[in-house]
Formats: sequence, C-alpha cells, structure tokens
Amino acid sequence: MTATTARFRKFKTGDFYPSGMGASEHHVQNEFSMAVRSGRRIFLRGQTGFDLDGTFHGINNVAEQTEQACRNVKQLLEEAGGTMEDVCKITVYLTEREYRSSAYAVIAEHFRGVFPCSTGLIVEGLAFPELLMEIDVEAVVRGE
Repeated sequence: MTATTARFRKFKTGDFYPSGMGASEHHVQNEFSMAVRSGRRIFLRGQTGFDLDGTFHGINNVAEQTEQACRNVKQLLEEAGGTMEDVCKITVYLTEREYRSSAYAVIAEHFRGVFPCSTGLIVEGLAFPELLMEIDVEAVVRGE
C-alpha cells in the first residue's frame, strides 16, 4: 500500500509576509505548504504569531503569539483530517528563556489531555525579529 501525500495551504514566501516583515527580504521565491499529510502522518510548518492569512498578532507579547500559533495548529490539523489529540511531538522555540512560563501556560491549555512528547529550545532568533516563539508539530491520525 502506497501512502498518498496531500499538501494544504500552499504559499509563496514573498506573497505571504506583509511588507516590512520580510516580503522584500526574500531573494528566492520559496514555495511551501502549511501542512503536509502523508498517509496517517501530518507535518505542520512551524507556527508563530502569524495567522493563516499572514496577519501578525502579538507584537512584543509571547503569550499572544503562542495563542495564535496554537489556534493555527488546531485549524491546520483539522484541515488535514486530524485533531489535537493526534499530536505526537511538539518542538517549541523561544527567543528568551524568560518567555517559558508565559508560552507554556498557553500551550498547556491547548494540549490539555494530549500528552505529546515535547522539546523546548532557546534560540538566538527566528525568521523575523518580531517573532518571539515558534511551535513545530507532528501528528499521526488515529484509527485509520
């Protein structure tokens, strides 16, 4: 049996980011998807304070950025045929150690009862200086 692959919310980087937040800085027009489902596995693009239409939320507010990122995760999983309960692994990137309590309080609300594996990293920076956090998610859809 061969797994089929579906790509959700395809976009070009230069068209997605608002001016002043990287649109003109892209020298290459990259083409990505917000979610890819291959068989029962779902891989999400790292989610941040950008909503799925490219509007940024939470300037200087890691909790608000994390809230937006988690809302995106839920929506993308559902569009790909999964749920939050299917999440197996999350990786959280923060630009400051002090952001841990605020970001993880939001994550705890969204992942209550899921018990995914989790890795947290403190990084020097993300794609844009306004980004304070990013969450990367992998899921396996159950029961198929």
